[in-house]
Formats: sequence, C-alpha cells, structure tokens
Amino acid sequence: MEAGFPEALKRAIRALALLPGLGEKSATRLALYLISHPERAEELSRALGELPRIKLCRECGNFTEEDLCSLCQDPQRDPTVLCVVEDPAALAVIESAGVFRGRYHVLHGLLSPRDGLGPEELRLPELLSRIKQNGIREVLLGLSPTAAGEATSAYILELLKDYPVRVTRLACGLALGMEVRYADPLTLKRALTYREVLR
Repeated sequence: MEAGFPEALKRAIRALALLPGLGEKSATRLALYLISHPERAEELSRALGELPRIKLCRECGNFTEEDLCSLCQDPQRDPTVLCVVEDPAALAVIESAGVFRGRYHVLHGLLSPRDGLGPEELRLPELLSRIKQNGIREVLLGLSPTAAGEATSAYILELLKDYPVRVTRLACGLALGMEVRYADPLTLKRALTYREVLR
C-alpha cells in the first residue's frame, strides 16, 4: 500500500502501524490526514515530544510530570483510604465519577501467569509499605471483575489478612438499564451476593 509514497511518509505509516489497534490501512489513513492538516501534525508532534517528561508518582504510581501527582498533593483527599487500581486508565475512570475522595495505589497490571505477570511484577511491596507507614484504615479494591482482577483481589486480600485495615471492593452486578432476563449467570450471582440494603 506504501508503493509510490516518499520515504518520510512510509516511515510515518510504519511508525503509526506499531500502535495498538492500528493496522497498515488505518496508519496510512492517519498519515495522509496529517499531511493534509499540517497544523494538526505539528500539534501532535509537540504533544508526543513532551511524553518523555511523564513519570510515575513516587507515592501512588499514577502518571505525573512532578515527583508527586496532583491527587497525592491534594490536601482535601482522605489519606487513610486507598483505592487500588490496575493502571492509570482505571484511576482516571474512577476519578471521573467524582465520588471517591481518598488516595490511589496503581498496581500497573494484574496477576496473569499466562502473560508473565506474577506478584513480583506488581507494585504490591509499595502497597504494603504505604499501609504500614501512612495509617491506612481502608483499602478499596477497584479492580475489574475479570479472572485476572478476581485473582489479584484474592491475593491482596490474603496479603492484608494480618493488617488492621478494612478491605472493601467496588460493588458489581446488574448495570443500570440492563434487563434482568438478559443478564448472564455470573453477573446475576454477583448482583445477588452484593445486593444493596434499602432499609
């Protein structure tokens, strides 16, 4: 598909095709769009050039440009409640709900032996250190209800059994607007197990 294109364009297409979810056709379409809109190409180039400044917050593991991320620096947040999440994307989604006012701990993965992710690859020692040193009273497991998420939650629960902390998890079950008759058995099991008390 690159035949007849200048070398610079071919290199751009190959570089874009390395991104997850982009094949050669999508990469070609994006590269051609950027050529047609040079101002967007320049803006994208500047933004990508700034990415190397991003690092991990020394406290929670979220992305930041400083030593501590803005959430860890916020004095209005409850430092005794810690929400454990898989990655910064999950943190951003929970944060966008605007309800959680504690702090976060980013694992940067879930237990998955198939993918070579064991306890050593996750930020579990840092989690234990924060619980010991920072007077954490509640750990909220904000992990996805997938097989890897459940395995990670169970592992963390076992790790914390001797710590004087309350361990909670995100409620799960039927999605708002979902009809009960279309729910799968696992979703219904969770909805029944973690049912909400109304009075």
